[in-house]
Amino acid sequence: MQNIKRTFWGAFALLTILWLVAEPSVFQPASFRAFRAAMMQYSGVIAMGAMSMAMILALRPPWPERWFGGLDKMYRLHKWLGIAALAVAVVHWLWAQGPRWAVGWGWLAGPRRGARSPIDNPAEAFFRSLRGTAEGVGEWAFYAAVVLIVIALIRYFPYRLFNKTHWLLAPAYLVLAFHAVVLMDFNYWASPIGWVMAVLLAAGTWAAVVVLLGLVGSGRQVLGEIASLNYYPGVRALEIGIKVPHGWPGHRPGQFAFATSDVAEGAHPYTIASGWDDETRQITFITKELGDHTSHLREQLAVGQAVTIEGPYGCFTFEDDRPRQIWIGGGIGITPFVARMKHLAAQRARADGGAASQTVDLFHCTPDVDEEAFGKLAATAKSANVNLHLLVDARDGFLTGERIRKVVSQWRDASIWFCGPAGFGEALKKDFAANGYPVAQHFHRELFAMR
Repeated sequence: MQNIKRTFWGAFALLTILWLVAEPSVFQPASFRAFRAAMMQYSGVIAMGAMSMAMILALRPPWPERWFGGLDKMYRLHKWLGIAALAVAVVHWLWAQGPRWAVGWGWLAGPRRGARSPIDNPAEAFFRSLRGTAEGVGEWAFYAAVVLIVIALIRYFPYRLFNKTHWLLAPAYLVLAFHAVVLMDFNYWASPIGWVMAVLLAAGTWAAVVVLLGLVGSGRQVLGEIASLNYYPGVRALEIGIKVPHGWPGHRPGQFAFATSDVAEGAHPYTIASGWDDETRQITFITKELGDHTSHLREQLAVGQAVTIEGPYGCFTFEDDRPRQIWIGGGIGITPFVARMKHLAAQRARADGGAASQTVDLFHCTPDVDEEAFGKLAATAKSANVNLHLLVDARDGFLTGERIRKVVSQWRDASIWFCGPAGFGEALKKDFAANGYPVAQHFHRELFAMR
């Protein structure tokens, strides 16, 4: 999370500094009109900078994933950038419209318009001729972007409709990029802020075109076929085995992938619940009936059905040098730990050691009961030499940091890996931090929220 915050605030700080270099007179404006013009330029730079970075991250690029700690963290930054772009764009719009309203209400005197001096630079003259068009289409694109970003932030908006509307931000961005290129102060293009904005707008435009062509993640997609379906009614979970005969590069336990079984529904992210074997070439997903899509998967899927898999993504891969690990899986958050245990069991069977030298305690808390699923989990834990602590909420009460510390007395020497409800994870993180545990270094959490 620290790298996300550094990138978020660092990007805005850099844009601000570069803008101040190009616009030093903002601290001593000649008039309110000059100050308003400067604020419109600044808010436009920040809003388009944020939106451009958000568009680039929408492509799910693999190169910054390790730096940010996984695609789940990158999507958190994508969301923050979208919110920032929305807020600053509203401010930009108010700077444009507010003084006009004030003039209409008689609060401000209207500007005195004289003859404009001729423009010798042909490029600047061309941009000046497009100002009216850029202002008009930019305003409507702003309204569209506001609606689309607000929809994306409403969690109760169905994913199917979100998937169908969110891509419309790409054409809205292209219009806003045209608006920014034409209306940004022409003198900026010869300064560092202009060079940086040129790179951001060019990269954002390229990203928007990729989105419009439906090519996001296309280089990491393979075609698979459903090989098995097993339903556990007690925990309302469906285990899906998918054969991927060609193209899949393999994955590490704890990573996830996007799966598309219905083009109209779009791709959904699922944590992979299996290790990788080049001989069997099969991926397992475990889904829980939590929403409209997952509640109907059991009726929609069938053995032999084609599925597109994209990935792998994520850095929740249990890699550290701590002598102990504490795993905490809340509900369906048990999935990455199942994959890791299968991997450890395979290592033990081959007797090649590796991470098996670590002592591992797995805490799985769930409100549901399914003895068959619990039996398979216990057998997997035993084969991986993992200490399983199973807690059913109604029977055993809720899991707390204090209960974990009582069971694992060497908790200070352990790394903690959490996957489950966001509120639960945040509560545990704060609890361990309050007890002197270095959460920034050793508390690992998957932010499995892609919108």
